Amino acid sequence: MFEQLLARKPVAAITQEIEAGPRLKRVLGAWTLVAIGLGSMIGSGIFVLTGTVAANHTGPAVTLAFLVAAVGCGLAALCYAELAALIPASGSAYSYTYATLGEGVAWFVGWNLSLEYMMSAATVAVGWSGYVVNLLDELGLHLPAALTSAPIGKGADHTLGATGAIVNLPAVAIVAALTWVCYRGIRESTWMNNLMVIVKVAIIVLFIVVGIAYIDTSNWHPYLPANTGEFGHYGWSGVMTGAAIIYFAYIGFDTAATTAQEARNPQRDVPAGILGALVISTVLYVAMAAVMTGMVDYARLDVAAPVAVALDAHPALFWLGLPVKIGAIVGMTSVILMSILGQPRILMAMSRDGLLPPGLQRVHGRHQTPHVGTLLTGLVAVVFAGLFPIDVLGELVSIGILLAFTAVCAGVLVLRRTMPEAARPFRVPYAPLTCTAGVVMCLGLTLALPHDTWIRLLVWTAIGFAIYFGYGFRNSRLRRTR
Repeated sequence: MFEQLLARKPVAAITQEIEAGPRLKRVLGAWTLVAIGLGSMIGSGIFVLTGTVAANHTGPAVTLAFLVAAVGCGLAALCYAELAALIPASGSAYSYTYATLGEGVAWFVGWNLSLEYMMSAATVAVGWSGYVVNLLDELGLHLPAALTSAPIGKGADHTLGATGAIVNLPAVAIVAALTWVCYRGIRESTWMNNLMVIVKVAIIVLFIVVGIAYIDTSNWHPYLPANTGEFGHYGWSGVMTGAAIIYFAYIGFDTAATTAQEARNPQRDVPAGILGALVISTVLYVAMAAVMTGMVDYARLDVAAPVAVALDAHPALFWLGLPVKIGAIVGMTSVILMSILGQPRILMAMSRDGLLPPGLQRVHGRHQTPHVGTLLTGLVAVVFAGLFPIDVLGELVSIGILLAFTAVCAGVLVLRRTMPEAARPFRVPYAPLTCTAGVVMCLGLTLALPHDTWIRLLVWTAIGFAIYFGYGFRNSRLRRTR
């Protein structure tokens, strides 16, 4: 059993299976992959989590939390870029880990990537719902609170309980609609995403440029509020906890890696898409967080629509309120779309390896999309978006991606030793130092997350390994060929 858990899949075998298996359309170029990354990254992280992290963990030092998270993500992104160019498979970190750390770790990573993508779609859908409800209220259309809130919430003691609501109906509706778009085809999905990326980046830049004139520097003092005596509640521990949660805002570059089998030149374009999206989003995140916390006291930002709060504090900016809220809605729509786009391709790779049922690698005859996995992803995301609040979902996403990033950073070092002669179109600079720092930083940030997040991770992992030993272990294609 342990021999199988440690069994690695040769890179050549992965490449051969890609060529022999179901074909996806190769229609994506470098700029489209950058747009996919930005479409996945610029959403709830900047429009929702900025406010909740500032109010509950960092104060105005949320900008510092963004930079800490960006450094950790940058280290991981460099490792992703090397492996994506070397192993241009749709499985992303799952496929990379299978080739470097073995089947057991690959299953753990793939299972947690599933947690990341489906919870990401659900998390952003809840934020999307908050902005839509706020906008409809301004237009005189008031939806019942019981149909726009999560029926399950987290109390002060970090336990889950009933809130009295029925379902978050807007969140359910947007996930269902975008699942249909992803079902229809990659070209339709990316065209829609490109348009939304242009709109939301333009509006974010407009907010930053206009908002600078309304900054009250007294709102930045103290820049780093003193810790209250509770770990993660302001002070440096608050910055680290905030950075761990904000990691959610950077996970989108992984989506560019999941579309490697649809890139025209994956060895060149996927690294460009990953690194380009990370740099652009970091600049926008830090600038917008600084302006937002300068416009209004950070304690007021613990709401589902913090940008709206910042604008409402300055009546002279009433004209900007509607465009920014529309930009937030468009931005989060693209994140949901890209999350639903990425997950089925990971399920497809796991199915191709025999670890999941074969139906998940089926490609639609006309649309050429992994339609079964798309429908499953949409269904799970609908359930979580309708039932859970944004804080619970956001923490689950962060711990899943941090562990996946850790495995990818370690994987680069393994392949440098086991395949030193392989042609690498992109190479991580100073690999031993960069990869080790990535592992340490990603693991370190997981320790800053609330303890209840670890409990939920353990439950999710236990469910995953029950499925693996009940199905995947016996049906692994690698095991049958050994």
